[in-house]
Amino acid sequence: MASPLQGKRIVVTGGAGFLGRAVCQRLQALGASDVLIPRRAGFDLTTETGVERLYTEMRPQIVLHLAAEVGGIGANMMNPGRYFYANMAMAMHMIEGARKYGVEKFLQTGTICAYPKFTPIPFQEENLWNGYPEETNAPYGIAKKAAMVMLDAYRIQYGLQSACVLPVNLYGPHDNFNLQTSHVIPALIRKCVEAQRTKASHIECWGNGSASREFLYVDDAADGLLRAAEVMNVPEPINLGTGKEITIRNLVEMIAKLCDFHGEIRWDITKPDGQPRRCLDTKRAQERLGWQAKVGFEDGLKRTIEWFRKQ
Repeated sequence: MASPLQGKRIVVTGGAGFLGRAVCQRLQALGASDVLIPRRAGFDLTTETGVERLYTEMRPQIVLHLAAEVGGIGANMMNPGRYFYANMAMAMHMIEGARKYGVEKFLQTGTICAYPKFTPIPFQEENLWNGYPEETNAPYGIAKKAAMVMLDAYRIQYGLQSACVLPVNLYGPHDNFNLQTSHVIPALIRKCVEAQRTKASHIECWGNGSASREFLYVDDAADGLLRAAEVMNVPEPINLGTGKEITIRNLVEMIAKLCDFHGEIRWDITKPDGQPRRCLDTKRAQERLGWQAKVGFEDGLKRTIEWFRKQ
């Protein structure tokens, strides 16, 4: 069957980024008539004037809002004000513009950081509001969660159709490998590859390794996001993940092995671990979207490491 996105004029904010790149490739394969990517130099989405220019010049029928300012634990700790303001401002202006210019569908990409710090495992969408997020990423997570409230309010008052997905930690080729702002997998891959190449005796990792995380390959995330854009009309939060968790300690050991790094792994326990555990319940994605992850974790890591080595 033809996709409802076929023949549509679609704006993908953040379309030049890590997840956006995979989404845009799939949109073109689905037959979207125009896939438009606003770049920061011409469209500052944290401002009303920048968003107004986007809607008047690009005239989208559908908006996929992927743009975000985000980073790992260290970046979140250094930029809590900026991360709250930028993500809240972008969502607020983009959603209001969608209402004002009659957009057919607005998709909001949320975050697992919006869940309470001590959410029961596995994370279920109905528990999203049962507590305060983990402190180091709370400003970012709350800004993203507030956007969902705005979308629901606009559905009720203005009839704006929308969807909202909550991807777990993503990884894959084209990720951000900057050690100052990257998430855990690209940071570890870079550390291990460079240590292996320079024959370094050790690498350093934050925390004690006991925290757990769940990871989703970027192509799987793109498929789930577009499926939500196709079939959902209400901003009901939907987890996108694999339902499988791994401790940071085991993750480091796996990446070191795949990168052929055999040196010492040193843990800096003065640094934070972040949220204690992350593991998602993905039944809603299967029921509402007919979607589930396909790429195995070790296979995805091998693809990512191979891509990084080539760079």
